[in-house]
This record gives sequence, structure tokens and C-alpha cells, in this order.
Amino acid sequence: MRAAQRTSDLVIAVVIPAFRVREHVLGVISRIGPECTAIYVVDDACPDQSGSFVEANCGDSRVRVLRHETNQGVGGAVMTGYQQAIADEADIIVKIDGDGQMDPSLLPQFVEPISRGDADYTKGNRFFDLRGIGQMPLLRRVGNLGLSFMAKASTGYWDIFDPTNGYTAVHRSVASLLPMESISRRYFFETDMLFRLNTFRATVVDVPMDSRYGDEVSNLKVSKIFSEFLYKHLVNLTKRLLYNYYLRDLSIASFELAAGVAMLVAGTLVGGVGWLRSIESGQVASTGTVMIPVVLVMLGVQLVLAFLAYDIANVPRYPLQHRLRGAGRRRPTITGETK
Repeated sequence: MRAAQRTSDLVIAVVIPAFRVREHVLGVISRIGPECTAIYVVDDACPDQSGSFVEANCGDSRVRVLRHETNQGVGGAVMTGYQQAIADEADIIVKIDGDGQMDPSLLPQFVEPISRGDADYTKGNRFFDLRGIGQMPLLRRVGNLGLSFMAKASTGYWDIFDPTNGYTAVHRSVASLLPMESISRRYFFETDMLFRLNTFRATVVDVPMDSRYGDEVSNLKVSKIFSEFLYKHLVNLTKRLLYNYYLRDLSIASFELAAGVAMLVAGTLVGGVGWLRSIESGQVASTGTVMIPVVLVMLGVQLVLAFLAYDIANVPRYPLQHRLRGAGRRRPTITGETK
């Protein structure tokens, strides 16, 4: 049986990226409960000087302001907070946005699965309760559906949703493995984190939550980042398949994917060439000529579907933190890892 740690025995740190959140950040800090030991407000070269504003107006002794000389994006701000929390030996690191859309009172729900040893990383899911989705702007709902499906494929976590949700928590031993210099610095940060976690076989759990939409202004515009996210998802999908199925392991699924893709490509090319020749000559293609590409495509689809079923069943289930206790905190090497 896994040995669970009581939350009261853990050092819990909160990281708050601060960029144009001056009107809301003090309210966010004031609602963070006593279970939290340290609060890192990362002023990401904020034009409103959010860091100085917090220092001048917040009397909470747990708060420490960290500053960037140049803007590094939400990912860069979170990585700075992670590094400081790891250096201060926090056990669990929670990331909460400073714009007031996330309820700090939910923090224990994000920490509990990690403290119980059931997860390495937890993240919010605003789609769990369908009754609460109505308050989310329509464009965000549609955008999140598309982004969520792409994220499932590129990260390998087929059982989670709402990948751009920024309310997260991570165990220190797992956070210390992250290639912080390689993780995306901008709005792709949360999804890129999931991709990196999957390369370590870390366990991720969704936490149901509601988001509040008031007078805060979101810097994330789904309509502007959709094409950028699509490209980055395709890159991460390619890297994940290479890492997990050809560099770090080789299974029957590896052969199913390779053979399936090869047959789909071959069937499409053969069928396309035959179709063009039939149009040029004006003659109907023979049954044999038609059946060859059809059979190749059908077999290719079946093999890719078989691989997909294996990949979905291969979602990490055993928390990495348990394995790290016996192996120390040495960062495992990923052959071929690139930025």
C-alpha cells in the first residue's frame, strides 16, 4: 500500500505569475489558506510593476517577489517560481494565476492526490461539471474542445481534458526532472508541460473546478493561437511517438504504427496515380487496380487504430514519485531530447 503523507506535514508553495494582474493579485493572495507555506509572486517584467505593488501593499509574511528583467511569458515565470520552490525544498508546488479566475480555496483539492501518492501532477478541469460551462465564453468553449483533442494526442494523456487550464500542482521530485530550459515560455506552456511529464511516465490527474469570469482581461486569445498550437502539437506528437515507441521502447505497437502509416501512404499514392491515369486515358480502371490501394488503405487504418487503442491504454498509471524515492533524484536521460 502506498504511504500517504498528511498535508500538514508537507511544505506547500504557491507560484503566481504576475503580468498585468495588479487589480486582482492581492485578492488572490488573501484567499490562499494557511496550509500554504510560501508564496512566490513572479513579476514577469510587468509594465504595471505588479511586484512592487505587492511588496508595498501585502503584509503576508509568506510572500516573496521574484523579478524578471525581461518578459519571459507565463512559462518562464512559472519555471522561475519552480526553481525557487525546489531550492527552498517545497514538497508540492501549486501554480495559480493572478487574475482572479482561479479559486485559491480549491488548493487542498489539487494537493491531496499528490500527498496521497496517487498522482505526480494535478490540473484543473473546467468541463467536469456541465452546469458550470455556461458561464465560459463561447469562443473559449469551442477553442478548448479543439485544443483538448490535439493535446490528448500530442501529450499521450488521453484521460484528461482542458489542457490549457493553468491551475496546477506538481510534486517536487517530478518538477526537478523537468528540462526547464526547453519548456515553452508562452501560452503553450501548460500543454508542453504535459508532453514533458509523459516522457517521464508521470501520472496526471484532473481536478474538477469552476472558473470565474469577471472584469479581468485574459491575455490568451484562442483565435490567434490556434494555428500556432496546431503546429506545436504536431511537433510534440512526433517527438512523443519517437521517444516512447522507438527510442525508449520497442513493442508490437511500434510495428503497428510503422506498418499502418506505410500502408496508408502507399495506398493513397497508388490509388491517386491510378485515378489520374484513368482520367487521362478515359478508361475505367480494372477491378484489380482499384482493389490494391483499397486493401492497403483498409489494412493501414486497422493497424493505426490498433496502435491508437494501445496508446490510449498506455496512459501512465503508477506515480513517478514512488519510483524516484528508490532511485534518488537523478534526472533520467531521454535519448534524442531536443528543445
